[in-house]
Amino acid sequence: MAFVPESAPLVVLTFLATALFVSVAGATFLFGWLTGRHRLAILALAAAAMVAMSYGEVLLALSLSSHERTLAAGDWKYFCEVDCHLAYRVESVSTAKTLGPAAKPAATRGTFYIVALKTWFDERTISSGRPKDMPLWPGPRAVALVDERGRVFGVAEEAQRALTQAGAAGTPLTRTLKPGESYTTTLVFDLPDDARAPRLLLTTLDAPTYFLLGHENSFFHRKIYFQLPVTSAQ
Repeated sequence: MAFVPESAPLVVLTFLATALFVSVAGATFLFGWLTGRHRLAILALAAAAMVAMSYGEVLLALSLSSHERTLAAGDWKYFCEVDCHLAYRVESVSTAKTLGPAAKPAATRGTFYIVALKTWFDERTISSGRPKDMPLWPGPRAVALVDERGRVFGVAEEAQRALTQAGAAGTPLTRTLKPGESYTTTLVFDLPDDARAPRLLLTTLDAPTYFLLGHENSFFHRKIYFQLPVTSAQ
C-alpha cells in the first residue's frame, strides 16, 4: 500500500494559475491607480480579491474535511512537486537506553528510538522525456516523532552526532538520487518514558506547499504519519 497525493499536477497548476492571475490583477491595479484610471484599478483589485478569497475558501474546506492517516509498516509515502517522484517508508525501528561510546554515551531522557527510513526515487513516475540518469535533489524535510498526547520530538542532535561518528547514520536525506535509486537514513529520537504510541511524521519544508489545495502542509490539514513497529531493543 502507499499514500500518493491526489491530482498533484492539477493542484500545482491551479496554484500557479491563481498566483499569476492575482499578480497580473495587482499590477493592473497599480497601473490604473498611478495613471488615474481608477475604475480600472478598482475592477482589478476586486477581481484579485475575489479569486484569492475563492482559492482560500477551497483551501480551507479541503483542510477541514481531511482525515488523519497512519501508514502501516512497509507502506510508502510519496512526495510530489508536479510528479510524485520520491517515496519514503520505515524500514526498521529499534530502541536503546544508551548510544555512543561506552566511555561517553549520549545522555537520554528516557529511551532512544532509532528509525531507519528508506528514500526511493520511483522510476515509474518519470515522464518519457526525462533522461533516465538525470538526478533529483530531494527538497528539505522535517522529521519528528509524535506521541499519543500530541507531543512532538525532533531528532536528538547529540545522539545523532554519535551515530554519524560511528558511521551508522546511513545516507543524508538530502543526497541526490537517479531514477530507481534508493538509500536508507538512520535517525535517532530521544523520548521520555511516559511517551506512548509514537508515530513518525515526515513532511516537506517547501513554503509553497502551505498554499497547495489538499496538501498535508496546508493550514489545518490533518497529517499522514508512519506507524513505528519496534523490531528490536538494545
